[in-house]
Amino acid sequence: MATHLLRCSRNRFCCLGRIQSFISKINEGPLPYSTAAKHRSSGDDCHGDDGADEPTRSVTNIEQLELRASRLGEQVQSLNEKYKKALSDSDMVRRRTQKFVEDAKLFGIQSFCRDLVEVADLLELVSRELRGEGEQAGLRGEAQREAQDTVEALCRGLVRVQERLEAAFSKHGLEKMLPVGGRYDPHQHQIVCHVAAPGVEPGAVAVVKQEGYRLHGRTVRHARVGIAMATQAP
Repeated sequence: MATHLLRCSRNRFCCLGRIQSFISKINEGPLPYSTAAKHRSSGDDCHGDDGADEPTRSVTNIEQLELRASRLGEQVQSLNEKYKKALSDSDMVRRRTQKFVEDAKLFGIQSFCRDLVEVADLLELVSRELRGEGEQAGLRGEAQREAQDTVEALCRGLVRVQERLEAAFSKHGLEKMLPVGGRYDPHQHQIVCHVAAPGVEPGAVAVVKQEGYRLHGRTVRHARVGIAMATQAP
């Protein structure tokens, strides 16, 4: 019995020693679980730092958006300028094409007109020759009056053909030049001779050797002319 009491007392003293040791550790520093609390407080502090950086990030995002908007505005302006240039080029091409079509309509018969004026020259030449023969036949006597009448009828027919041809020329914009008395123009006239022409200003057209023609103001055939030269005083 005594032995049992001694064992119980010993156990109590051991428990008291352990309690005193635990209390002394508490007094010396925080418990082990205080480290977790410290970590939590440290984490809370980091979370607080993230909240402080949030305005800076917002400002950075706004600057990036403004820079991107500025670049997009420059691209839009560049595309707008390219569009205006392409529109101007297409309009210029359209006007040139329209002018080309109009010129083709007006001057497409230019080579044909050159051939027709040769026919007009031939008709005029034949008409003059026939008139000359008719006048000579009239001087020979009454016996050849019938032949003269025939020649005159032929001349009248040629004159009507010539007038009809000139009317067709005028209808299509082909007109004969009237250079006599005017100044020499290298774009319309071709000098073939110089003649003494009293009363005509030197350098002006005095005589026409071959008629010239214009098609809608454009020279189809140059007029072959003689230019008046200065005459010496007697």
